[in-house]
Amino acid sequence: MQFKSLKTRVLLWFGMVSFVVLTLFGFSFNYFLNNSINNNIKNKLQFIAHKYNDHIEIKNIGIAIINSGKIVQKNSAFTLKKYKKYLKQKKNFFIISYKDDDDYIDALYLERRGNKTIMIVKKNIDNKIEDFQDTLLLLIPILLFVLIFLASKLIDKILLPINKLRESTKNISITKFTQEIEIPKENDEIRELILSFNAMIKRLKDGVERLDRFNSDVSHELKTPLTVIQGEIEITLKKLRKPLEYEKSLKVIQKQSWQITRIVNQLLLLTKYSRENIQESFQNCALDSMLLATIDKFQTQLNEKNLQLTIKKIEPINFKANPILMESLFTNLIDNAIKYTQKDKTITLSLFQDSKIHFTIEDEGIGIAKEHLQKITERFYRADSARNKKIAGFGLGLSIVQNSVSMHNGTLQIKSEEGSGTVVAVIF
Repeated sequence: MQFKSLKTRVLLWFGMVSFVVLTLFGFSFNYFLNNSINNNIKNKLQFIAHKYNDHIEIKNIGIAIINSGKIVQKNSAFTLKKYKKYLKQKKNFFIISYKDDDDYIDALYLERRGNKTIMIVKKNIDNKIEDFQDTLLLLIPILLFVLIFLASKLIDKILLPINKLRESTKNISITKFTQEIEIPKENDEIRELILSFNAMIKRLKDGVERLDRFNSDVSHELKTPLTVIQGEIEITLKKLRKPLEYEKSLKVIQKQSWQITRIVNQLLLLTKYSRENIQESFQNCALDSMLLATIDKFQTQLNEKNLQLTIKKIEPINFKANPILMESLFTNLIDNAIKYTQKDKTITLSLFQDSKIHFTIEDEGIGIAKEHLQKITERFYRADSARNKKIAGFGLGLSIVQNSVSMHNGTLQIKSEEGSGTVVAVIF
């Protein structure tokens, strides 16, 4: 039979264990008490036998001197008839009980002195063991009931915060994460469980909020180019147009399609790799060559804004990494530096290795306000979106950088002041 209730299972096991323990204790105590009483009686009879002489007459103690199996002398208290069967045994101490009277027993002791044997019999000894056994049979079920009752009350007290935790979990849904468990005063495992539960609720709440914001941002970012494409198609199809007008519309559609493709590709890059599978994609990457090749791709953008890109230091570095993520890291950081730096300014970068690998890029751009620094790596987050309307982007670049750094167990550090430029350091 299976019991669904934890309390019932615990009480059942506790009851079984308690019954076994009480039973073993009762038998053990009975055994040792019996031995103790018998040894005490034996020692007294042994003392009497050892000190015995013909003139000793002790009340209620039967004494007989036996020679060659026959009684040669005895006192009036010695009435044992079947004494010969005890002479044949090797033991020298016997407890004699009678079926018709369990309340009293006799004790017999033999002291052998060559052919002569002194037999000492103490009669009508109060059988204390019998009384104890009767008491024990009554006490075991009473003690067992009391222990189970106390255990039940104790379990109720222990399970009280767990029951509150269970009730709270019933009230939690994807749209309701406000329920928290009251933290108990006792600094024990239950308190740790509730603290962990409350922390889990907070993480779930933050995760759902980020997911909702992410879904909203994705919808917004995809909705804009899709709306442009749909509007362009509707306007173009209203009437026949000249080939140049069709070409202009197709270019608009192509540009918006490219934006959708880029968003999808960047999202795929964010979700393609995980900590479980990233190691399988690692290769030996020459970071210096990869960085120089990436810089070459941005020569046109640098020339358009008349930006000076200064290479402070580049050392040959081989690093076992995912080449796609490393290339996207360099691309996004350089792209951001160019986007947010005004014309005729300078961008400085360096790549070197000591005990760790360092990549640093510094610009003289518009900077990032302090209140935005903690969120700047979140997906689709763009600091001061009104100011950035003229700057192309989806707010995914630094998310990809952060993801790439995290997948390689690195550290991303961003220092910036509004109007004074930004310094980004990647450390592996």
